[in-house]
Amino acid sequence: MPYELYLKKNEEKRIVAGHSWVYANEVERIENKDKNGSLATVYSHDGRYIGKGYINHASKILVRIFIRGGEQDDKQLYLQRIKAADDYRRSLGYESCYRMVFAEADDLPALIIDRYGDVLVLQCLSLGIDMRKNMIVECLNELFSPKGIYERSDVAVRKKEGLPEAKGLLFGQVDDYVQVCENGLKMLVDVKNGQKTGYFLDQKENRFAVRRYCANASEVLDCFCNSGGFSLNAATAAGHVTACDISPLALKNVEDNARLNGLDNIETLCGDVFEVLRTFRQEKKKFDVVILDPPAFCKSTDQVKDAYRGYRDINATAMKIVKSGGFLITCSCSHYMTLPLFEKMLIEAARQSGRIVRSVEVKTQAPDHPSLLCAEETQYLKFFVLHVK
Repeated sequence: MPYELYLKKNEEKRIVAGHSWVYANEVERIENKDKNGSLATVYSHDGRYIGKGYINHASKILVRIFIRGGEQDDKQLYLQRIKAADDYRRSLGYESCYRMVFAEADDLPALIIDRYGDVLVLQCLSLGIDMRKNMIVECLNELFSPKGIYERSDVAVRKKEGLPEAKGLLFGQVDDYVQVCENGLKMLVDVKNGQKTGYFLDQKENRFAVRRYCANASEVLDCFCNSGGFSLNAATAAGHVTACDISPLALKNVEDNARLNGLDNIETLCGDVFEVLRTFRQEKKKFDVVILDPPAFCKSTDQVKDAYRGYRDINATAMKIVKSGGFLITCSCSHYMTLPLFEKMLIEAARQSGRIVRSVEVKTQAPDHPSLLCAEETQYLKFFVLHVK
């Protein structure tokens, strides 16, 4: 018989408000038994129906609720949800390069689908979704007839679900690099070996926004440049851009993308960003604009303290090498580094740098990555433009 879970008293409030996750320590008792990854029904302490989701005893998130009415867990549900998610992006003007499905925000917890032209990239982050991967591929073929579907479930978070990392072709044909157009620029996306699903789609609007601040810049430094999204946008307006990353593969991608767009004012620099910034400081080298878009420094609550110090130190050093009247554009993609905490860190970094700093613009993730007001985990990206006097 299907699992039935009864929550402890008052533990239903967050979930009734729309949050999907039911933690194991919030459950008072479990009745009946089925296989792991099957559909479980969740009730409040007094027996009120809350919703249904896939159960996984190996995870601290015991159930991820995605059915709150009488819907059936079948292919038709997935077809409707995926189509609705894609229709939303289409209504905003996205055409060929965007996040099609953003997990909890699209009522499909733990499922990520990105579109790169005629290629779709799939990421399955829970046992229940992973068990239904073949059906999801069928839905994508019926709805979109893609050239290929590639899986990029090679992420450490799957270990918390008792799943191995997975990566490979699921359907059709996928080239090593897929060409897309973003902000009027051609980009070669490495869907097989690039970061995440190949590219950081959540920064697309923010990458375009940097052009304004680079318009009068003779020298721009893009740190943690990855495949060059910020670098290329900056190069359309600035005199010269230095793109820095520790990955030679990423820098090759930057150079390829620069050539593809006929941009000859981008120079790549391979190195550890922390060391590179300190070296520039020692050499008294300064830039009109410095961009910091690092990977998440903290992926759990117990890492926040160390991550805070790392963010503060790197931002303080970056502020010191910005020319008077220039800009520091700085980001964090960790939801554990909340907006108030990130802003507090920037205040301390400014004090540490000895510079007077003004906040000019604050942005978040692109609209194809919507966040749920009831789930702070879905609101994760911080993007600050700071004017350094």
